[in-house]
Amino acid sequence: MVAEQIRQTLQELVEIKADFSVERPKNPEHGDFASNVAMVVAKKQNGVNPKSLAEQLQEKLSNDERFTAVEVAGPGFLNFRMAPSVWQTALADILKAKEKYGTLPKNDQKIQVEFISANPTGPLTLGNGRGGFGGDVLSRVLQRAGYDVNKEYYLNDAGSQIVGLGETLKGKAEIYKGEYIEELKSKVKLDGSDLVVGQRAAALMLSEIQDTVDRMGIQFDSWFSEREELHESGEIDRTLADLEKVDATYEKDDALWLKSTHFDDDEDRVIRKADGELTYLASDLAHFYGQFVKGKVDLSLLVVGADHHGYVKRMEAGVEFLRKAEHFDGQLKILITQLVRLIKNGEEMKMSKRAGTYVTLDELLALVEVDVARFFFVMKGFDTHMDFDLDLATEQSQKNPVYRFKYAHARISSILKKAGRHGSGKLELLEHPAEQALIRELSEFPSVIARTAKDYQVQRLPHYSLELADVFHKFYEQCPVISEDKDMTAARLQLLDATKVVMNQVADTIGISLPEKM
Repeated sequence: MVAEQIRQTLQELVEIKADFSVERPKNPEHGDFASNVAMVVAKKQNGVNPKSLAEQLQEKLSNDERFTAVEVAGPGFLNFRMAPSVWQTALADILKAKEKYGTLPKNDQKIQVEFISANPTGPLTLGNGRGGFGGDVLSRVLQRAGYDVNKEYYLNDAGSQIVGLGETLKGKAEIYKGEYIEELKSKVKLDGSDLVVGQRAAALMLSEIQDTVDRMGIQFDSWFSEREELHESGEIDRTLADLEKVDATYEKDDALWLKSTHFDDDEDRVIRKADGELTYLASDLAHFYGQFVKGKVDLSLLVVGADHHGYVKRMEAGVEFLRKAEHFDGQLKILITQLVRLIKNGEEMKMSKRAGTYVTLDELLALVEVDVARFFFVMKGFDTHMDFDLDLATEQSQKNPVYRFKYAHARISSILKKAGRHGSGKLELLEHPAEQALIRELSEFPSVIARTAKDYQVQRLPHYSLELADVFHKFYEQCPVISEDKDMTAARLQLLDATKVVMNQVADTIGISLPEKM
């Protein structure tokens, strides 16, 4: 990665370990890369003027052949303009690495990513699409970044929601609504206790959920059963005992409470109710406890819906108490996805799961190609509300961002097919600004992976794919690929080879397919 090479050079020059950035500036007039190194280091060294430090670094880099210019801007930014040879070398690296390009070195960290995990009491809905597709893309990014990743669906197949499903089917209550309830009544035997009937119905719903997940293109490494793995195994009892051992709980009003206010929660939380029923907090803490202690997980990423804001502090508190009991190093990170609105003809399509008028993922995927749905759901960050534009999603033209990316790949494939077999070209011929811009964009891919693996901003992938498509089209308009100049033709065909390689790796990370023709 060119940016990482610059960062290493700057780190060696300042001699002080500092967390500074080297990034592409938003305004291309500011160069190929910009760094705040002088301002970060000056802050660590009291009395040092950041602009003066930037000028000293500029002087030290003046003879570095990788740069055509190193400029000091504003209060102390450094702007870098790279020599054409840097991009030619970067292109050669892509051609050599091929499909391994953008795959970072393996490391020993094990990451568990849990997402979707909807109760098996109803079908997956539009809201589950956000955590579903987003969690899957995040997992793919982490795998490409060198982590050992396990994708898990946590199955809430125990507790009051299963009993409630049984009560609904037997007509005792109206806890769950929707057409699927009537379908379940026709398929499930209603004799037996509410729990037994609920378990029968939950098994059918799980089968439907698994079919939907397959349709989404998601393959979980594990389906974790709360009933089998936590309740029947005694794991919850062990967890509660360890919490008691470190004085994390207390009895009040015949209920068992977690001292979550000790870790900034706004109130203590019930773990076991007065009637003896366990809350989800007990099973969830037992689940993560097992991951960290038995599974040796270094980081557990939990992707949950917008209604889980109050869930974060109590879980963090429970994990910290359990850390005292077993002294594990694993960390829990909870990512909350915001709400999704389905928009058609400029108006919101109303949804209400309780009223049974929600939109299921199966219904959406019957209208929208799965590639389009996946791309649209990850175009916004987890922490941002999003509108899913159904009209745009069903538009099969370059107005649709997914097709814009796919069309660029199809055009490249068409040119390469027309050219036929071609050998190595003289990459040093690629000095046109449009050629340099395309190579620069291609070289960003490893950095996109590294940054996303660090901050979990999965929307960076689809945005990068569109930027890559746009830069390619500008190159295509300005630089004829096949011409009478055989050397230039060979060089530009290799540039297209590299562009196709990167596009395919981006698509694979997002989880979509790219056509050879359209």
